[in-house]
Amino acid sequence: MKILANDGISPSGVSALEANGFEVLTTTVAQEQLVKFINENAISGLLVRSATKVRKDIIDNCPSLKLIGRGGVGMDNIDVAYAKEKGLHVINTPAASSGSVAELVFAHLFGGVRFLHDANRNMPLEGDTKFKQLKKSYAGGSELRGKTLGVIGFGRIGQATAKIAIGIGMKVVYFDPFLEKTSIDLTFFDGQNVSFDIVSNAKEEVLRSSDFVTLHVPAQKEYVIGKKEIEMMKDGVGIVNAARGGVLDEVALIDALESGKVSFAGLDVFESEPNPEIKILMHPNLSLTPHIGAATSEAQDRIGMELATQIIDLLK
Repeated sequence: MKILANDGISPSGVSALEANGFEVLTTTVAQEQLVKFINENAISGLLVRSATKVRKDIIDNCPSLKLIGRGGVGMDNIDVAYAKEKGLHVINTPAASSGSVAELVFAHLFGGVRFLHDANRNMPLEGDTKFKQLKKSYAGGSELRGKTLGVIGFGRIGQATAKIAIGIGMKVVYFDPFLEKTSIDLTFFDGQNVSFDIVSNAKEEVLRSSDFVTLHVPAQKEYVIGKKEIEMMKDGVGIVNAARGGVLDEVALIDALESGKVSFAGLDVFESEPNPEIKILMHPNLSLTPHIGAATSEAQDRIGMELATQIIDLLK
């Protein structure tokens, strides 16, 4: 059977599939050519990430297709219910990238409180002529230790983010309508394990009490954080969105950055992705990355192996 990994797959995933008799194609096929390519090559499994969309046209017109796999968590680029209704297997890798996304959240947080996102822009330009002025500009940083992190959405990634926060001495509060309470287990290098019991708070209380807010929710029809929610937050709050574009109102965010209500924000995803708005790209108080939350070699290996394991179980 042939598997098309249209948005790529790790070598370890390819090796595992090939060892079990699958042929893996890693050609990147344009969206409009997918149906033709799948039919001409009798593709049994289509693997995608966020770039390729798997809608009804592909599901209806590709009779050889038995499985659709998403390398990652969110499956808003796949018509999941329709595919299952048509008898296709639909799989994803919810656990594989949690740690890497959580670390990126803290890259934005550590960078934000010490102005690294702006210093890294200005030091190459003016570091040799305005060193003392730049030093003064960036001298008012703050520490994360002792602060409160509010986590909106407490699934695997939200909990992985909470683990890092607790590890560096932050207080964690969270809101999740589907998870009333849970335990966070921290395992340390010497084998010690410490467990923390955490209970969900009202969304409004999380927003009011947090020094920093991070979003870990799936794609939504409406904003999770908009003007009203930002107004509830502490003055000088920091916000990170490494979840999905469209869960944070970027117009309201820019207004809040301009007024000082929000001190900085870190964005890995964007409303108009893959063409972020110029006001977002140019704002000095925004730390920006191009949707790379899961883009570590370790996460990609885990994703590839998790996909391969599921495909072998379902199709072999």
